[in-house]
Formats: sequence, structure tokens, C-alpha cells
Amino acid sequence: MSRKFWYLVSILAIASFAIVACQPAAAETAVEAAPEEQAEAVEEAAPAEEAAPVAGIDCTGVSKGDEISMLYQWSGTEEEKLNQILQPFVDACGVVIVPESTRDQALLDTKVQAGTPPDIAFWNVAQLVQYEDSLKTMDELGAHGENYADFFKDPGTVNGKWLGLPVKADIKTIIWYSPAVFEAKGYSVPTTWEELDALVESMVANGDVPWSMGMESGDATGWTGTDFVQDILLVQQGPEYVLGIMDGSVPYNDAGVKQAYETYGKWAMDPKYTIDGAQGTLSIGFNDAIFKVFSDPPEAMMVKQSGFAGGNVAAQYPDLVYGTDYDFFAVPGAKGLQGGADWLMAFSDSPAVKALVKYLSSVEGGANWAKASFDLSPNKGADGNYVDAALVKKGAALASTQGFTPDIGDTIPGGFGSAEFKGISDYVNGGDLDTILNELAAVQSEALK
Repeated sequence: MSRKFWYLVSILAIASFAIVACQPAAAETAVEAAPEEQAEAVEEAAPAEEAAPVAGIDCTGVSKGDEISMLYQWSGTEEEKLNQILQPFVDACGVVIVPESTRDQALLDTKVQAGTPPDIAFWNVAQLVQYEDSLKTMDELGAHGENYADFFKDPGTVNGKWLGLPVKADIKTIIWYSPAVFEAKGYSVPTTWEELDALVESMVANGDVPWSMGMESGDATGWTGTDFVQDILLVQQGPEYVLGIMDGSVPYNDAGVKQAYETYGKWAMDPKYTIDGAQGTLSIGFNDAIFKVFSDPPEAMMVKQSGFAGGNVAAQYPDLVYGTDYDFFAVPGAKGLQGGADWLMAFSDSPAVKALVKYLSSVEGGANWAKASFDLSPNKGADGNYVDAALVKKGAALASTQGFTPDIGDTIPGGFGSAEFKGISDYVNGGDLDTILNELAAVQSEALK
């Protein structure tokens, strides 16, 4: 063959190699020019899998960007913890939370009366009665009722309708003390009411003041006293009796109520039993009453106060160690627990609201609430998931209790709570107990009509 022929073959071979070598670059240029065509091609070649469902979160019917308006009383750290709890739900369903924080219930009243309530409100149990006709039931929203004891569901049930989901709780039936001081003085934590009574008398005999019972709190002076009386009622009468006071089947001037007031009065009025006697009970601020047990030296041995006391002690005395310098025990002999609770109430039954209620009432929702250390959760899923040492202990008490009663004054509407505060203050100040209880029974009756 001629030299010219081989020369042409060589040229063609080199050209073909160049074309092959340039193909990736050409493809890359095409992708840059038309990415949507590439995306369509990928989808046709291998359809994308749906996102895996998240345990405890059902987003059925929810569209990304759906909004849930919320009104609650929390702010600061509490609001941050709520956001932590809601984040898995927000991430899974693509919901947008539109929050508003206020301590003023009048704002909620105004919104409801104007016909523009929030989708969700976290408020007190009394508002379930107040807004009954505007609320959706937890059953129609798909709440997991099996994760709550009946005594948690009952206060949220109005005229046979389950309207409130208890989401956050704090137990009040506890007594704070210093383990180090108890050990130094030879005192033991009592396990029965009789042992508590004997311990109090032993402290008096040793020259120690057993109680710090100050209840001054401005217009709300008296609330620590009514809390104490309710815990005594849980010892002497039990939770069903307390619930009877709330629904009116037990009048406030019943003999059992009088007995509890007299038990309280013995300790609250006598300087042998509490700092400065009746005058100290009326004039010492409730927060100062907590600190007096943990001052150096302590002015009293014990203070009956809600779970928040531990945080206040830690802030006031940062060098004290929980479990060594300050701790608590449940009121011995109490047949149930008294506690404050925040209730979820829904004014909307949108798919997003249903998904939120299902999530918060699920086992996973309860576990996430516990892990966030946002006080206690009545949800059974919270048990075993607390990470804060004090909450672990309080959570165990909550999980094992046979009854739970909200605050009497918070539950009975019509200004009964304020009347109760005044009544116990008047009693400690020397007022006639029968007259005071008769007046409170009249307010109770009127409020529950």
C-alpha cells in the first residue's frame, strides 16, 4: 500500500481517539447547560425513595409549610426546651410553628371571644371549662390516651369530653431538706405521716425549728399554705376526696377540710414549729422561706415546696451539691400527689394540629419531653428517660403514684383561688376557722354552679 494510504489511516485513528477523549467534557458541559433535563433523566432511571417515617410522628395530610399558631406562658429557658421537644416534629412534617408568649390570660380570652383563637394553647385546667364549646376533643385529634393514667385524663375531661392533654407537670407533695444537716443532727427521713409528726416533735425537743412556712407573695399571699393543706388532705383523706372538693361534691366546710386546716395551723402559728410563728408565716416571702433551710447555719430543718425549689436553691447557693446539701422526699403517707400541670388545648383540628397532638401524646413524645428536662411529663413514655438527677427522682414518684390532683384553687373557677388565699391568711392571723370555711364553701358553691 502506498504511504499516502497509511498516512490517512493514522489521521483518522488520531481523530477518533480525540472524539472519545472529549466525550466526558461534552457531557459535563451539557449538564451545566440543562440541569433540569439531567434531573428528569435521573428520576426516570432510578425513582427516589420516600423519606423513612420517624417513630411517633404521623404527618398524614400535612403539607410542608403548614402553620400552627401557639399561645403559651413559657419564655426564656422554658421556651427553648419546648422548641427542643418540638424540633423532631417540625423536621419530620415541615410544619412552621408561629408562637406567642404571654402571662396574661386576658389575651387568650380576647382571641377566643373575637373568634381568632390560636390553633393550640398551653394553659391551665380551668380554661378547659371556660372554653369548652370552642375546643376540639383529644379523641378526634387522635391523642394516644393509652399513654396516660386515668387520673391524669380525668381533670382534662369536661362533661364527658376529653379536652385537655396534660403535657408538663410539677409535683408539690414534697419536702426539701439538707441531708448533711440531717446526718449531723441524727435525723432520719420519715416514711409515714406518724414518723414525720414524731420527727417534728424530736426537732422541737432538740431546740431546732422544724419548718420554714413563710407564704408572703403579694396579692397571692397564702398559696403555699393552701398547697400544704391540700397535701395534708391527700394524707388524711386521699385524692378522691380532694377531687370531690373540686367538683363540689365535698363542700369546703366539710369536717375533713377543717381537720387539715387545724393540722396545718398547729405548725404554721407556733414559733416552736415554724420561724417566727404566725407572724413569720404571714410576712416571710415564700422564696426566702426556701433559703432559710439552706443558710449557714440553717434557720429551720424543712420546707414544703414544689419542685422548682431545687433550682432556686442552686441559684442562691451555687456551692451546694444536690443530693448532699439539698434534697427532697415525698410527703410521707400521702395517698396521691398534688401538682401543677400545663394543658394542651386545641381550637383547630387541622392535619398539622392532629399530627402535633399525636406526636406529643406518643411514647416518643413523652420520652423527648423527659430528655429535654422540661419538668415532668404525665406521658408514660417519659418514665426512664429523665437525665436530670432531681427529675429522675421526681419522675419515679410520678410514675408510681396512685393519684394526681391539680391545685384546688387553680381548678375551681370564679375567683375561688384568691378567696382561698385570703381565707388561709385570715386563719393564720387568728380568724375564726368555721366562719372562714363557711365563707369559702359559699364561694365554692357559687363558682361551680
